[in-house]
Amino acid sequence: MTQTTDATAVENTPKGPRPARSRRVHRAWFVAAVTFVTIIGAAAFRSLPGLLIDPLHQEYGWSRGTIGAAVSINLALYGLTAPFAAALMDRFGIRRVVAAALVVIALGSGLTVWMTAAWQLLLCWGLLVGLGSGSMALAFAATVTNRWFTERRGLVTGILTAASASGQLIFLPLLSWIVETHKWRPAAVTVALAALVVVPFVWLLLRDHPADVGLKPYGAKEFVPKPAPVPGAARRAVTVLSKAARTGPFWLLAGTFAICGASTNGLIQTHFVPAAHDHHMPVQAAASLLAVIGVFDVVGTIASGWFTDRFDARRLLAVYYALRGVSLLFLPMLLGPSVQPPMIFFIVFYGLDWVATVPPTVALCREHYGEDSAIVFGWVLASHQVGAALVAFLGGVARDVFGTYDMVWYASGALCAAAALMALVIRHRPAAAPLAAA
Repeated sequence: MTQTTDATAVENTPKGPRPARSRRVHRAWFVAAVTFVTIIGAAAFRSLPGLLIDPLHQEYGWSRGTIGAAVSINLALYGLTAPFAAALMDRFGIRRVVAAALVVIALGSGLTVWMTAAWQLLLCWGLLVGLGSGSMALAFAATVTNRWFTERRGLVTGILTAASASGQLIFLPLLSWIVETHKWRPAAVTVALAALVVVPFVWLLLRDHPADVGLKPYGAKEFVPKPAPVPGAARRAVTVLSKAARTGPFWLLAGTFAICGASTNGLIQTHFVPAAHDHHMPVQAAASLLAVIGVFDVVGTIASGWFTDRFDARRLLAVYYALRGVSLLFLPMLLGPSVQPPMIFFIVFYGLDWVATVPPTVALCREHYGEDSAIVFGWVLASHQVGAALVAFLGGVARDVFGTYDMVWYASGALCAAAALMALVIRHRPAAAPLAAA
């Protein structure tokens, strides 16, 4: 993963790259590494909601539907904030937006320690952490990839997407142990500290654009000047949405990604631990299974990025959603008081498919929407989180009403089958067609 700069390059100026040196690792890979670590640190808060449902229900007597509503707000804002955050990064730079987002996440998580009413959970975990996490969404990874790479974009997208799963792998066992041993408040403080620890790395090491350090993007044949700051971030985000919404591929991508969110963040991440506990599985054992999903998610997502550089993204999406739907239909038969081999097979299989959908979805956004693709993907991600939010809430309501999660697993499996069909009908944009054409 090295790149040699042109030996005739001029001195570092705003109009040209640095002089060539010996072969070395391109700076883009260091930026990607900082982004990876940042997303890992921010992933701590993503690991906690499923562990809080039973403790909050027992301590405060709040219904699972009420607690699910806070998670629902968090997930919805995670998506709805993303396109505006992508536009803010064009206006103020990646570094400032991400550092501010991490501080907001730490504030929201830390304040939950003193809450005494359900509305405070909605405010802290729903609003504050939701807004902060939305600015750290996958649109952040898409922005870094689009600016710093012209080659290996699928692979880099897969690696950065896997960072969230890596954070889950690191924090889920730790947080579940803290909740079991020291109750839920120290776990919330741990999440706040994890977000704060990452801030210095972002501020000191992350750079907004290759031109800031006088380099070409990785794989580019020509130097790319840094674009001027784009004013009116909110207006631009809405304008891009208005243009994209007049195209068929946008709605198909948004629909499939909504189902992706419903069947991952909204369903498994939020409700798997309490569902397994309903079958008398220990909380730490269930949380460890989620962590194992994170292990195989890293493998599956990076592999998906590699596949996306080589195969039709639409067909990859169809395969991913179809396999996910089949696995969910079998889950109710696998839950029990102990971990049996069929459950391990499900965890491995589901982990490989967890967010493998992201690289091909980003690639299709780039194919159809060009320079606006990061913002368009932000809106597509918003649909992902709206789907996640609905299932996070409705899953809790279904558990309160029916006393079981079985209906939720079956419904999600059917939705995944629909997503597979939707992916297949996304049209291929001819190379000569204008980007973002209606």
